[in-house]
Amino acid sequence: MTTTGRTAPSGRRLTLLAAGALAAAALVAGCGSSSSSGSSSSSASSTGSPGATQGTLATEHDATLGTLVTDGQGYTLYRFDQDTSNPPATHCTDACASLWPPELANGSGSADLKGIDAKLVSTVTRPDGSRQLTLNGWPLYRYAPDTKPGETKGQGVDGTWFAATPTGDRAMPVSGGMPGTPSGGGY
Repeated sequence: MTTTGRTAPSGRRLTLLAAGALAAAALVAGCGSSSSSGSSSSSASSTGSPGATQGTLATEHDATLGTLVTDGQGYTLYRFDQDTSNPPATHCTDACASLWPPELANGSGSADLKGIDAKLVSTVTRPDGSRQLTLNGWPLYRYAPDTKPGETKGQGVDGTWFAATPTGDRAMPVSGGMPGTPSGGGY
């Protein structure tokens, strides 16, 4: 019986050490990865604020890419090919969400829509509990280097980020060519 009493605290220590090592490994893995699924993150609330017009989706015409989805301030919204649309799931958290801030739903969860079919708009719950707007199941994001409304600097980044069309598809150049794949800013 005495051995069991001594083994139990030691066993608990090993369990706590193992849990701490797993948490540290998950944190390190999440920093360099685009798919930190299952990680608890507060990145969505600290990713910058696109302004008081969050929850507004509108359409704008771009001479190169055609009709795109924008937020209420006219900033281009993007979709990430490492996310999923069916079921909707976001995989851009932590450092990724700092560069690609999620387009969050307003308090009521409904969006003010201009030129977009309401049947295609919904939300997905992010790992931190916030609700991100989706279009045809695809979570929507801004690109931090887009500093002016109408910019599309995120188009084609790393071959996984694309401006969203009003149907949630990837925007492609109107000429029919493939978008460039700038690097260095994607996840």
